[in-house]
Amino acid sequence: MENVTHNKLDNIKSKIVSATQLTRLVAGWKVKSYTIVFTNGVFDLIHQGHIASIALAAQEGNKLVVGINSDASVKRLKGDDRPVNDAMSRALVLAAMQYVDAVCIFDEDTPLELIKAVKPDVIAKGGDYTPETVVGNDFVSSYGGKTIIIPLVDGFSTTDTINKLNNK
Repeated sequence: MENVTHNKLDNIKSKIVSATQLTRLVAGWKVKSYTIVFTNGVFDLIHQGHIASIALAAQEGNKLVVGINSDASVKRLKGDDRPVNDAMSRALVLAAMQYVDAVCIFDEDTPLELIKAVKPDVIAKGGDYTPETVVGNDFVSSYGGKTIIIPLVDGFSTTDTINKLNNK
């Protein structure tokens, strides 16, 4: 029984890849004419909104790549109290989701370099964006890709959860 558990955990961990590994993986998918979807975020405390966003993004293609901000990137963007969970923990939770095919941690403040490396067919972002405000939209549009906006699930945000935990 331990080997089965270990093998399943290894399978999940194998979805967490470097940018270089991701480029190779995506190249193989493109040879098979898979539609590649890219989304990104912090994904600090997974909630219903994240699950809906991942599932709806995955519907847009054959393979879903999730970029997540490194711990240093999150601190720069959200302050010293974030992230609550370190990057590997956040990546592991995302990699365990059945619709996620690859997770890549990036250190920049935006995923633009990762998007350029992946060259996805679709970028999916939450409803607090418009296509014009999504990082990488211009790049993806330049070769015929598209940006889709996924509706937010009302009442769910990591900041709200943290405030509840802190009784704010």
